[in-house]
Amino acid sequence: MRNELSPPRVFTREQSKVKAESYCAYQERSQQEVRNKLYDWGLHEREVEEVISELIQSNFLNEERFALAYTTGKFRIKGWGKNKIRQGLKLKRVPDKMILKALNAIDPDDYLAKLQSLVEKKHATIREIDPYKLKFLLSRYVVGKGYENDLVADVLKYDFKTPR
Repeated sequence: MRNELSPPRVFTREQSKVKAESYCAYQERSQQEVRNKLYDWGLHEREVEEVISELIQSNFLNEERFALAYTTGKFRIKGWGKNKIRQGLKLKRVPDKMILKALNAIDPDDYLAKLQSLVEKKHATIREIDPYKLKFLLSRYVVGKGYENDLVADVLKYDFKTPR
């Protein structure tokens, strides 16, 4: 067991490559995640870039596949909207072109259904009587989940009389 005071373990280039292959095989990774791991394992910039290019050639690392997996996972499991997913992919330094492609893979009907489902679930937990405050609370919740303001406004058009 390594404590915080002990120095990090340093691996050779070949050891790092094998570890990176298993790291990528476990789940989809972005190039930046792998790059950070390789630096943590003590490799220098030239070696890191060589290992990354080898991982790409052997198809352990695929940025487009990562972006698609990240997008579908965050949407289906966490219920995130496109804005929050886009921000997460940008933090992982995924190129804009691949972000757009991954976001376009979300079915618009599923997207709207998920938004409506989130609104209904949240509505059941809020005990606000004033319909304006209720709409505000609901819109703040789903916008915080990453859904677009205009889409949220369309979903919240109907009147809320009382909490469920």
